[in-house]
Amino acid sequence: MSGERRRDLARADRIMPGLWRLRLPLPWPGVPHCNAWAIAAGDGVVLVDTGMYEAGSLRQLELALEQARLRLEHIRLVVCTHAHSDHYGLAGPIVDRAGCELWMHPDHAHLTKAVADPERAFQLRLEVARQSGVPEHLLRAYEERRKGDTPGVARVVLPDRELVDGVEVETDLGTWRVYETPGHAPSHVVLHQPERRLLLSGDHLLGRVSLYYDYGYTPDPAGEFLRSLDVVEPLDVGLVLPGHGRPFRDAAALIDANRRTVHERIERVRATIAGEEITPFEIVARILGEAPRNEYVISWVLSETLCYLRYLEVRGAAECAERDGQRYWRTVPSAAPGARV
Repeated sequence: MSGERRRDLARADRIMPGLWRLRLPLPWPGVPHCNAWAIAAGDGVVLVDTGMYEAGSLRQLELALEQARLRLEHIRLVVCTHAHSDHYGLAGPIVDRAGCELWMHPDHAHLTKAVADPERAFQLRLEVARQSGVPEHLLRAYEERRKGDTPGVARVVLPDRELVDGVEVETDLGTWRVYETPGHAPSHVVLHQPERRLLLSGDHLLGRVSLYYDYGYTPDPAGEFLRSLDVVEPLDVGLVLPGHGRPFRDAAALIDANRRTVHERIERVRATIAGEEITPFEIVARILGEAPRNEYVISWVLSETLCYLRYLEVRGAAECAERDGQRYWRTVPSAAPGARV
């Protein structure tokens, strides 16, 4: 056990009659668990999100369900807030065992195509990193560490119904309305239950600011995320049921904190590229105060920075030039300095 993190065990917490939080373990040190939500519906439950697929993960879901006095066969419908492995990975085995439908947003190709051809998806990620100025020794180390990794999805299962704006999910707690909230992922939605003032937020709103965007699938992920905050802000929400961490009450404060943090990071990126052309990797190094040394920069920080560069480019505040296979960014000289974009 020396040097290894002790894995969490699955558990169920009853939030209110007819609603259970199923806390499911994840293999990621910085994100040790995710939430699935079981909502009473007739003689069974609607399951919102599934957990990630890996060895033993289906049994962990069964253990959590058993604590709520439920079984996989009680699941009447699977609803995914978005197509990421920790929210969709077990959809296939659940659908097989329960004989139920899967509902998910139609823009799921950012994951389902990668699962269908993981090597191509990984090579595309490496190419983006290479064009962004990540040194070859880091890329080689990243590639070596990723050998043998699996996508965390048991199999691709396509949705029986598309979760788009206005779709409703019926449960014993009332009707939940779907709102499209892209940004974190192109396929992201939230579900709102107005009478009980509940919001199933997936990864759109968490109990603390934790930003991640899927880069390369839509023109402006950071802008989409900000617009999605505007979608959720008017909803009457008394309790947020997030994709990770505990339920929390002050949705308005988290919306403000996310919006403020995004704009602060955009401004930091714009200030970094003012007056010179530099690569995204150099931008990350300057913001962090040192050159990144591991794959974290490729999988998270670099993607976030690229999304902020795209945000600035779409609004005419930054531009990109390509030389010798690398991309260099700078502010547009005509853009008004200090103007909020």
